[in-house]
This record gives sequence, C-alpha cells and structure tokens, in this order.
Amino acid sequence: MILRLITAMIAMTALLFTSLAQADTAWAAYKARFLMPDGRIVDTGNGNVSHTEGQGYAMLMAVASNDKPTFDKLWQWTNSHLKNKETGLFYWRYNPVAPNPIADTNDATDGDALIAWALLKAQQKWQDNNYGTASDAITQALVKYTVIDYAGYKVMLPGQNGFNFNTRINLNPSYFIFPAWQDFAKRSYLKVWQELLRDAQTLTGKMAWGEAQLPTDWVALAADGSLSPAQEWPPRVSYDAIRIPLYIYWQNPQSPLLQPWRQWWKQFPRQQTPAWINVVNGERAPYNMNAGLLAVRDLTMGESIAEPQITAQDDYYAASLKMLVWLAAKGN
Repeated sequence: MILRLITAMIAMTALLFTSLAQADTAWAAYKARFLMPDGRIVDTGNGNVSHTEGQGYAMLMAVASNDKPTFDKLWQWTNSHLKNKETGLFYWRYNPVAPNPIADTNDATDGDALIAWALLKAQQKWQDNNYGTASDAITQALVKYTVIDYAGYKVMLPGQNGFNFNTRINLNPSYFIFPAWQDFAKRSYLKVWQELLRDAQTLTGKMAWGEAQLPTDWVALAADGSLSPAQEWPPRVSYDAIRIPLYIYWQNPQSPLLQPWRQWWKQFPRQQTPAWINVVNGERAPYNMNAGLLAVRDLTMGESIAEPQITAQDDYYAASLKMLVWLAAKGN
C-alpha cells in the first residue's frame, strides 16, 4: 500500500515537472540561464562578462515578450553601469571581477543601436514617452560621434575610437543593424539614417571574397573606396558575420543580399555546415555550426522557425542567436 502510494506520488511529481517544463517559454529559459538579479546579462562563453550587445538583445526579447518588469530592470542596470555621461553612448564591456569593471571606455555601435532600438519598441508597446526620449538621445549621440562620410559613403564606425586610420577605416558589417536603422529613420525623419541604410547595403553587396563570396567579420574600406578583409583579424566569415544575414532578413526577407549566403550554405547538408571559412586560403572550421549558427542558416534558407528550445548546451551567444532568429521570423 505504502509502496503504491509512493509510486503514485513520484508519478504525480514527474507529471507536474513535465507540465511546468512544457509551459515554460524560451524567454523564461533564457532569463533563467543568463539574467542576473540586478539586470545584467552574462556572457557564459566569455568569462561571464557583460556587453551592451547582450543588454540590447535581452531588452528586445523583453519587449517582444511583453515583460516590462524585466525590461526596466535591464535598462536600469545598463543606464546606471554602462552609460558614458560625456557622450550619451555606452561602455561596451563590463567585467564584474576586474578591479575596474570598465577597463575600455570605448563604445560598440551595435550595442548602442540595439539598446536604442529596444527603447523605441518599448515606447511603442507601452506608450511611455520616457523610453522614446532615451532612444532619441542615443541615436543622436550615435550620429554625432560615430557616423562619418568616407570614400563617398555614409558609414557608422564600430565605435567612437580606434577604427579610423585616415587612409582606411575598419568596419564590422554585422554592426549594420538594418531593421533598427530603418525604424530610426521612421522615428526621426532624418536623412542620415536613410543614407546609412543605402550605403551600408551597397557596401555589403560589394563584400564578396573567396569561394564563399561573402563578407568577412571585419572589413577595411580604403580612401579610394576599395574593400578588403581587415588586416587586424583573421579573414574569416565567422561568428560576427553570421549576424549579417540575420539583420538583412529582419529588415527585408526578400533582400537580394541574402542570395550569396543561400548559395554558400546550400552546398552543405545542414548538420555538416562548417562554422567558418577563411576567404584567403579556403580553410574551413574543423567543426560544424552549433545550434545558434544553424538557426540563422535556417532563417536565411527559408525554413519554418518555431519557438526555440534553450538547452544546457547553448552558451550565451548561441541562445541569443536562437532568440533573435525567432524575433526576426515573427517580425518583432
């Protein structure tokens, strides 16, 4: 009798936990893995540091999930710990165990733009003008400190400092967040955002090297307008560049800029797609794409995108890519 009772209790407990797991959402799983109680997102693949990129990603996820309390916690931590009061931009990296958590006072313009974009979406969803005002201040600072005219193009540098060498500038095409820039253009009616969109798309179309004919993670734009893989980084189509088709699709799923990515990836069975390729010597990664990279591949290739499963095997970046792909597929 007692044994039957214990067996029944175990079965009921298992059923309860199964129900809870099924009721759980990707956003809840993401928060459980990467959100600290104070509102900081930790990069589990990089010593649990935090980046403006991660704060912006999570703020976008919170808006899409209609989770205002978490959004406010994320924004308050970001604004109080990473805000550069002199420029209105944000320190790009925070290391909680370092004597000075902000050792590098430079910004990263993808993180700045993601935060501003999330704030704009928050204003639209929750009708709080304070969010819109904060977003406008960030976008104005981005234009003031990081947007330049160079080689006949309007470009946004990857950060305020360290990327302009006069005879060339270094660009990161995965920082061209097309859907955010498009929304900033609609919000402000400033011509600069339309010019940035136009010229970044033109440049992206010209970034085609090696057998893949794709952009590398970092690209040098010379004063004469020529493009080449930037000399300071390996000439790879890798973990940064994977976000290029994500942002292209997010703005325009029919963009012709997606075609080179499709041409490259369709050569490989899905589970045997190399994680990166060196465009100079053709070397391919000795390992295949993880689940996060595959999510971007699936989106680009037109596969059906369901709510992701955030697993114990997913580090911060893989889980973030899964979540962002889901938002892009839904048009959020």
